[in-house]
Amino acid sequence: MPQSVDRALDLLDAVAEATEPVPAKVLARQLDCGLSTVYDLLGSLTERGHLARTPAGYTLGYRVPALHRAFQRQLRIDERVHEALLRLRRSSGADVFFSTYRDGGIAVLDGAAGPDSAFSVGQDTAAHATAHGRALLAALPAATRRQYLTASGLPPRTPHTITTPDRLERELRRVRRNGVAVEREESVSGMACIAIPVPIRPSGPGTPPTALTAVSAALPIADFARLRGPLTEALRREVAGLG
Repeated sequence: MPQSVDRALDLLDAVAEATEPVPAKVLARQLDCGLSTVYDLLGSLTERGHLARTPAGYTLGYRVPALHRAFQRQLRIDERVHEALLRLRRSSGADVFFSTYRDGGIAVLDGAAGPDSAFSVGQDTAAHATAHGRALLAALPAATRRQYLTASGLPPRTPHTITTPDRLERELRRVRRNGVAVEREESVSGMACIAIPVPIRPSGPGTPPTALTAVSAALPIADFARLRGPLTEALRREVAGLG
């Protein structure tokens, strides 16, 4: 049973990563799995609405948007957040995202981006290299931050990525001092990002935060010098409304 669950999830991931419908035979080759097993799993996933069968192959099913809405509801991502992202997207043309630190992990929860965006919703496994990751890491208590970075490491994403603890700590001190995190081609070559942490409203005196959030924007490095100032101010305005 565990192996079947793993294979079913692998199928979902393979279909989600594809840019067009994927035939069963192609999925079987990708997963190095027997065709009859793949058909059985595809049948179950299709019946439950997680996948849909088309003449050209398999796509994600109609159940997926409902799962995403439930995910946002459970993490309390309200309409204000998505509306703020849409406003930033319309006014700046940048790809914009809402991210969080929660239960020891950093993830992008929502976004307003073009179809060819270099970034997407999902877990961030290289937060040291992203602007939103640094905004969140800078806000963590030192012990929690060390624990996170020990587990994740500082792998290079590009030749520009900061990969030493001392340099990263200096950068995070700068983030805390300026209230804004910036990275230039450290996560994706040709792209730069800006992030602003969202202020936390404690539920009571002495109550530690259960989650930290940030709003970020990504744009081509060629546009960064010209748009950095106006985009940073736009991010600050929207974040002020979310705090």
